[in-house]
Parts: sequence; structure tokens; C-alpha cells
Amino acid sequence: MKTSINDFIAGLEQRTPGENEFHQAVEEVIGSVWDFYQQNPRYQRANILERMVEPERVIMFRVPWVDDQGEVRVNRGYRIEFNSALGPYKGGLRFHASVTLSILKFLGFEQTFKNSLTTLPMGGGKGGSDFSPKGKSDGEIMRFCQSFMNELYRHIGPNTDVPAGDIGVGGREIGYLFGQYKRLKNEFTGVLTGKGLAWGGSLIRPEATGFGAVYFAQHMLKRLGLDIEGLTFSVSGFGNVAWGAITKINELGGKVVTLSGPDGYIYDPDGIAGEKVDYLLELRATNNDIVEPYAQEFGAKFIPGKHPWEVPVNVAMPCATENEVNLDDAKELAKNNCYLLAEASNMGCTAEAVDYLIENIGYGPGKAVNAGGVAVSGLEMSQNSMRISWQKEEVDARLKVIMENIHETCVNYGKMAGTGNKVNYVKGANIGGFVKVAEAMLAQGVV
Repeated sequence: MKTSINDFIAGLEQRTPGENEFHQAVEEVIGSVWDFYQQNPRYQRANILERMVEPERVIMFRVPWVDDQGEVRVNRGYRIEFNSALGPYKGGLRFHASVTLSILKFLGFEQTFKNSLTTLPMGGGKGGSDFSPKGKSDGEIMRFCQSFMNELYRHIGPNTDVPAGDIGVGGREIGYLFGQYKRLKNEFTGVLTGKGLAWGGSLIRPEATGFGAVYFAQHMLKRLGLDIEGLTFSVSGFGNVAWGAITKINELGGKVVTLSGPDGYIYDPDGIAGEKVDYLLELRATNNDIVEPYAQEFGAKFIPGKHPWEVPVNVAMPCATENEVNLDDAKELAKNNCYLLAEASNMGCTAEAVDYLIENIGYGPGKAVNAGGVAVSGLEMSQNSMRISWQKEEVDARLKVIMENIHETCVNYGKMAGTGNKVNYVKGANIGGFVKVAEAMLAQGVV
């Protein structure tokens, strides 16, 4: 066991050079749980933290495929099976040019704690490829997915590792991946989640991350004596997470005034609701990430090349990608009297932004706020195992209870002494997730 937190982090960085995103994720968790860890010698004797930051298995493989011009292309595939103490590895597949080992290790590490918080029997994992579906034909995407699964199928299964979708992996990609798995294994089983409703998928899975994030924000607001109805929200992105968040905010009486893409952000003070949400889905289906056409369609304001955090709102919800909120953004939110930021994206804020937000406004970390997606994936696994399909209302009700329980766990472990009602949700989420995994690891021995 290292003698100090600085020694621990330095040792990790020495063993894993260049993995900056992974280092950031580990440092954030270790900073929260270190004192708790020091107070529990049995965790130290078993070297739980040293074991926890090492993936149980890292799988890397080449993915050769043929494009529409008949040329052979090669990408790199990954599956990080991080921790199985609580159940089968569970976590998404990301197909995007930015995918690296570091990013997938950060996501798999975070996934372990996120899955623990849901109370469902799921371990943590993540995978993907530096292949991007953008600009590719359906035939090219199918051939890539089949080649990817030709290797991945050896390492996954309904009781071993159950991947899901993530950035670049939606219903189309899950379908191609599932079809190839079924062909190779000659069995129809719940090996992937995010499937189509006709062949084992769950209702509200596409919206689940956004729905769950709003439920978590709702509980944070209740602790401040506030309700979603009548409040304004700033949302980034316009993928499934943003769509789910916008839909649920509207349902609960709030108003969303922003969305964003790589080209900039939209400010619509009248609110993004009704036909505007329908148009958002049409825009996304064009396989074009830009949001400027929304402004042209509805006369909203388009601000190129910027994030929406300068807009005065009551609640901010990053729903796009990692590190999209920096320290200057956090200061701008506080200056505009924003009540809280609920992080629907994974590690959506930089470390400096997180520290500032915790001290100045309410901050909900991604591993707790966005756990609704994997929670409904877990519910899809349950439905597959029982060969049944729950109605939308039942899935949504179960999700609502799960998010309430996650919030309660964060509050229990994150109360800040001497601050009255204030909660450090980062500390609460990290310790709450850590305890369950650590206890399982202790019970199962040195494996």
C-alpha cells in the first residue's frame, strides 16, 4: 500500500504513461475515497485500491473490413473488462475517431462505480473502436460491425460481459453486432442491450440516460426547496441523452433553451418543445452533427464555435462529451446564479471546473447523474432473462426508483460536516459506489 495519495497517483502514472483521461478519472475517485479508505484497514490489507485501478482484462484487436470501393481498411478494436465483482461486465461500445485505450479505461473505471450505484448486479466494462460511422454507408457499417464481432464474440456473453451502445453505436450498429453474434454462436440470447423492441429491447432505453439525469436533478433541486416546473435549463448536445433530457424536462414543466453541436449552440428563449423536438430528431437522422439548421428553421439564435454555458439559466446539463465544461464556464454559470449543474455526459467537466462547482453551486457527477442509461440496460437484461417485456410506464417507474436510491446513497455518504444541508455529490457517489465493490472484492478473495 502506498503511503500517500500523491505516491499512489504517481505510481499509477508511471505504470500507465500517456493515459491522461484515465489518470484524471482515477484521481477524481481516489481524492474522494482516500480518507475513508485510510479509516478502513481491512481494505488496505487487501490492497483494494491497487486492484481496483487495474482492469481485470484488456482486449485489443485489429478490425479489417472492406469499403464500398473494394479497398481493405483496418481499425483497432478494444474491450476493457474492468471489474466483475458485482456481476457480468457491463458498459457501452463507442465507435468514434477519438477512441483510445486511455479513454476506454477511464470510461470502464467510471462504469464500475456507476453500475454499483444502481444496485443492479452488474460489473464495469467499456469497449469500442477508432472507426467512425459518420459518412459511411449502411453496407460499410455492417461489414465493420461483423468484423468487430468476429473477435469480440469470444469474450462476451449474457453471464460474462454484456456490451451496450455509446457514441457512434445506436440501434443500427447494435443490430448488426447482435446478428453476427447470433450467427457465430448459433443462439439467441441477451448478449447486447439497446436492441430493437421486436427482438429483445426495452422500452425507453434510448431516452433512459436523459430521463434518469432529470430525475436526479429533480432530487437535487428538492434539497434546495425547488421544483423543475418553471425553471430554465441549458442542455448541450442533441443526441439520445439530450433528447431524453429535453423530453423529460418538458414533461415535468421546465423549459430547455439551448442545444449544441460541433458547430456551436442554439439559444431559443421560447423553449425547445413540441415540433421543435420532432425536428431535432429529423436533424439528427440526417447523419450531420451541425445544429445551425435548427436556428434557420425556427428563428432561434445560433452562436458558432461556442458552448452554451454563458446563457443565464437555472440548471445546466452537459449531455455531449468529456471535459465540455471548463473552469471559465463554471465561473460563468455561478455568475449567472445557476442553481446546479447535473452532468449527464461522462466526465463532462474538467477537474478544475468540478472543484469550483462543488464550492460555489450544486454539482452532480456523471457516474451518478447519468446512471439511468445503464440502469435500464440492466432492466433489459432482466427482461431478456425472464423472456418478458415490461410496459413503458413500468420501466420508467423502476428507473425513477433507481435514481432516487442513487441520490439517497450520494447524500448519505456525501454530507459535508458543518455546512448544514450541503452535499458533496462527488464524494457521496464515489464512496457509495466504492463500498459495494470493495466489499464484494473482499468477500471473493484475491482474484
